[in-house]
Amino acid sequence: MTITETPAATRAASPGERAPGAPGRVFGTTVTIVSALLLAFAAHLTVLSALRHDRAQQTAFADFRRVLADGTAPVGQTDAATGRLIDQGTPVALLTAPSIGLREVVFEGTSSGVLMDGPGHRRDTVLPGQEGWSYVYGRQASYGGPFGRIGELRPGDVLGVVTGQGEHAFRVTGVRRAGAPEPAPVAAGAGRLTLVTAEGTPFMPDGAVWVDAELTSQAQPAPPRPLATRALDASEDAMGWEPGALVALLLWAQSLLLAVAAVIWVRLRKGGWHAWVVGVPALAATGLFFCSELSRLMPNLL
Repeated sequence: MTITETPAATRAASPGERAPGAPGRVFGTTVTIVSALLLAFAAHLTVLSALRHDRAQQTAFADFRRVLADGTAPVGQTDAATGRLIDQGTPVALLTAPSIGLREVVFEGTSSGVLMDGPGHRRDTVLPGQEGWSYVYGRQASYGGPFGRIGELRPGDVLGVVTGQGEHAFRVTGVRRAGAPEPAPVAAGAGRLTLVTAEGTPFMPDGAVWVDAELTSQAQPAPPRPLATRALDASEDAMGWEPGALVALLLWAQSLLLAVAAVIWVRLRKGGWHAWVVGVPALAATGLFFCSELSRLMPNLL
C-alpha cells in the first residue's frame, strides 16, 4: 500500500497549529512595538543622548571661539547691543577641570532642555570669573553625563573658565552633599563657582552634590542683572523639569499612536514584511522626537 503525503499547503492545520486571528496579530504587534519603544527610550538616554551632547558641544565650541575672537561673547544677562536677555542655550563659557578630564562649553540657563547640550549657567547668578557667586549645573549620567565625575574633585584641584572677560582660575575648596553646611557668603571683591549635579546611582539619583571653588585670578566686574532669583521658575532649579514639554509630548504621543495604528492596519491587510518595511522608519522618527520630549520631563540633573 502506498501512502501519499499530503502537501503542507493543503493539509488541514491542527488546533495547535492554527494561525493567529486578527486579535492575536494586533496584540502581538502592539506588544512588539511597545517593547521596542521601551528599549529605544533606554537607548536614547544612554547612547543617542550622548551622541546629541557630543554634537552640540562641537558646534557650540566653534561658535564660542568665533564670538570670543569677535569680542561679542556675552558677559552678563543681557545682550550688549539690544539690552534684551540673552537666549537660553547661548554659549557663555568654557569650563575645564584637568584632574577629571572635563572640558565643556557652558550654556545660559539650567532647564532640562538646555542641559541636554551641556552644563548650564544659572541665570540669576554672575558669570564665572565675575565678582560674586556663580552656579553651573550639569547632568550626572544622561546626555553624555558631563558632571558625572565632579564628586571626585578634591580641595586644591584647579578649574579653568574662559568667558568674554578672559581666562579665570578657581581652586576647589570642598565637595558638599545633603546636610553639609553652606559656605559663608562671598567676600566683597571675590568670586566663587559652584558646580552642581545629581548624586547616587545613575538614572536613580537620591540627592545632589555641590563642588565649591574660590576664584584665584582677579575678579571681573559684573554688569547689572535685571533677572532676579524670583523671576526663575522651578524648571531651572536643581532637579527641576519642564512642564511646558507636556504639550509637545502629547502631540508626539498622538503621532506615535497613529503610526502604531498604521503599522497594525498594514500588517492585517498586507502582511508582516510590508508593515515593518513601512513602519520601522516612521516609528523610529516619531519615537525619537517622543523620547526627546519625554526626557525634558525628567530631572535636569539626571
